[in-house]
Amino acid sequence: MQKILSVLFLSFLFLKYDAQIPKVVSGRIERTADFKSQYVTPRNIDVWLPENYSDSRKYAVLYMHDGKMLYDPETTWNKQSWNVDDVISQLIRNGKIQNTIVVGIWNDSKLRHFDYFPQKPFETLTAAEKDTVRSQLKKAGRSDQVFSPNSDNYLKFLVKELKPFIDRKYSTYKNREHTLIAGSSMGGLISMYAICEYPEVFGGAACLSTHWPGTFTLDNNPFPESVLKYLSENLPNPKNHTIYFDCGDQTLDALYPDIQKKADQIMVKAGFTDANWKTLYFPGENHSEEAWNKRLAIPLEFLLKKK
Repeated sequence: MQKILSVLFLSFLFLKYDAQIPKVVSGRIERTADFKSQYVTPRNIDVWLPENYSDSRKYAVLYMHDGKMLYDPETTWNKQSWNVDDVISQLIRNGKIQNTIVVGIWNDSKLRHFDYFPQKPFETLTAAEKDTVRSQLKKAGRSDQVFSPNSDNYLKFLVKELKPFIDRKYSTYKNREHTLIAGSSMGGLISMYAICEYPEVFGGAACLSTHWPGTFTLDNNPFPESVLKYLSENLPNPKNHTIYFDCGDQTLDALYPDIQKKADQIMVKAGFTDANWKTLYFPGENHSEEAWNKRLAIPLEFLLKKK
């Protein structure tokens, strides 16, 4: 009985912790709890509205993955956050970017890799290669069941369910030019996938510390070659899309620079230039929210600059 009570108490604490609305330095957070979807598991949506948000003006929309990690380090598992509200507020105040709201989409921690892993590149792998990827993910503790990406459904959730909801509830520009997507690590990978799969919806993508390996090793890993081939065949039109990549070279980011350089070559070949594409390298930077916070203003200013 004591054990059951302890479990219930810990569950209560977890739910209370999970339910905490992030504190922000300016603007406010509006949460839609357990947003229901026919494509993915329910999840919280935390929308950040800037100071003086008003229905009398229109706002660009920045969709960001891993929404729990965006605003307040006191509510995150590692006591780090992107501090998006702080960075974007300063950019708006200084006239660097257009008026923008941020849609923070929580992940399902048990299914994050399933939702964020680009599905079409995975499906081009041979049966043996798929088994290799599955084995590598299982060894890394990212999958305790047979791994099969759900990212096509995750993107349907964003495009067919979440975006219409946001556009109904808030005073937004609904067009591609003002609809952006961003994330880091696997969130960077799914942001790349989103702008390739839905170029008519997303006009820009910020892919920080893009997790090109998919798994957590480069040894005998067939996925990087597959995802780069996908990128080369599916990049959106550079005339009306803007894409940002970056990476450090420490901790998990040490896996990325060589693959990112191959992605850069693909971007050039596809006709992207300094006007609509950036890839930046940050020697000495690691794979963490603190690192992404330090450079977040760069992609935000690039994607959201005033027209």
